[in-house]
Amino acid sequence: MDFVKLSGAPLLCSIFLFFVSLVLWVFGVYGVVSGGDSYMIEWQFLYLCGVDWTLPVMVDPISVVFSCFVCLISGSVSLFSMSYMEGEVYLRRFMLLIMAFVGSMNLLIFVPSLVTVLLGWDGLGIVSFALVIYYQNKKSLAAGMLTVLVNRIGDALLILCICFMVNWGEWRFGYGLFGSFGMLICYLVVVGAMTKSAQIPFSAWLPAAMAAPTPVSALVHSSTLVTAGVYLVIRFYSSLIETEEILSFLSKMGGLTLLMAGLSACFEVDLKKIIALSTLSQLGLMMFTIGIGYPIIAVFHLFTHALFKALLFLCAGSIIHSTGDTQDGRILGGIGRLLPFSGGCLVLSSVVLCGMPFLSGFYSKDLILEGTFSGFSGWFEVLVLLVGAGLSLVYSLRICLMGVFGQSFSGSLCSFGVESGYVVVSILTLSVGAIVGGWLLQLIWVAVNGFDLVGVFGKVIIGFVTFSGLFYMLVSFLKASKVKRSLVGSLKWFLSSMWFMNLVSGSLMAGMGLKGGMSMHLYLDLGWMEVLGGQGMFKVLGGGMGFSYIMQSGSLLIYVRVFLILLAILMSFVFLFF
Repeated sequence: MDFVKLSGAPLLCSIFLFFVSLVLWVFGVYGVVSGGDSYMIEWQFLYLCGVDWTLPVMVDPISVVFSCFVCLISGSVSLFSMSYMEGEVYLRRFMLLIMAFVGSMNLLIFVPSLVTVLLGWDGLGIVSFALVIYYQNKKSLAAGMLTVLVNRIGDALLILCICFMVNWGEWRFGYGLFGSFGMLICYLVVVGAMTKSAQIPFSAWLPAAMAAPTPVSALVHSSTLVTAGVYLVIRFYSSLIETEEILSFLSKMGGLTLLMAGLSACFEVDLKKIIALSTLSQLGLMMFTIGIGYPIIAVFHLFTHALFKALLFLCAGSIIHSTGDTQDGRILGGIGRLLPFSGGCLVLSSVVLCGMPFLSGFYSKDLILEGTFSGFSGWFEVLVLLVGAGLSLVYSLRICLMGVFGQSFSGSLCSFGVESGYVVVSILTLSVGAIVGGWLLQLIWVAVNGFDLVGVFGKVIIGFVTFSGLFYMLVSFLKASKVKRSLVGSLKWFLSSMWFMNLVSGSLMAGMGLKGGMSMHLYLDLGWMEVLGGQGMFKVLGGGMGFSYIMQSGSLLIYVRVFLILLAILMSFVFLFF
């Protein structure tokens, strides 16, 4: 009974989510995806002023596969939480927040109405704030406030979209938008999606959200919160394609985010923040892919990225938990000998992230590079994409060299533990997905195969970009610190600070917003507004009541004075106007 009381909630949640994922895969993938059919189920609540108030549910290949992966990863995270959150007093509350998060994400996935999407969108923001501040310290509170303030910008933009879409009397966003406000609505949707997916200039909240527990990071930063913006843009693509300026803007912002996050990950020392920056880099890659006109390939990369990034977070969480909450890369090392299973799976997930041939990341990453070469992108965008894709191998090798193959500078070996069975099962489940998931999806997702032809030169460049980061491993093994200093030089401070995005977006939202609110409270609510408002009105009424009291005191002298004053005013009025 004690086991059921302490660990029953995460175990039951994981079994339920694995069952839902299996049902979606068997009936959804082979029933919907293989047939290529899409279904719309719609309930009408009321009809008011020419507008249908309905709840539509969209069942198509994208929503079914995405929901299947979300449930699979959430089940693995719940099983992992049984070991990682062991001894947690409020474990049921934690699992309730996780299930609320999964429910909000599925509401966002299946419902194509912008009004109902806002419920799932807001639900993700509120629950993510509760999860980020779960440890209840100043660092978690600062990260949670930054997260929720940036996400509120996206909420406000979606509410503006709903207000403008009243002109059509329709809130389903799978159709083209014609007429007035069309471009404005598309821009509002794209910028709102950029806030949730942490694109430039809203990138500061994603590394800050690493203050949450590692199971939360594995769920939030692999397949749910950060991919909600990408998913919204993909669903809205039939409207975005009508305006080339929006897609061009999206590709440029995605390319800059890819380059910025990749360069910052090459200088970060915190293990979880390196993985968070790699997530930010892959999100920029997805946005870039949508911007150049390949949304199906972006969906494919979204699915494969969810599998291997959740595995990477769980492996890092197992290492952090087993080494006494140590996540500084300058201290970690030698994990391959002390935790062989977690270390080996960490290497596996890093290799998948690099795009090693015939693993899950290879299929989608290779298709993105081929699409860029065969598309009509500018040479600068292609150069940014190649550099950003090459940097993925550099920061993946940094993770392996710091955590697995490097020398340990931590305390005694007594602080190291052994992975529990729940951790092994959860990591093993995602490892199978990271190895064969891309191949299975490629068999099912026939639309992404065979419509791009790239020459020999393009293939050589793609192979060079995929393995160009091996130069970093050579420099690291040779301990050539002079080579590193000469390559980066004085740019290290700029590159390691995310191009000062913390000052641009973090201080803008959390610093200027909160300080501006405090200033307005002091100088408006407690300042001259109070003087002209409440206190001023009280003084005016008090003076008026005092004057009325004097006028009605009953003294004959007061009455004579009032009579003479009124007589003088009346005589002046007569002389002026008559």
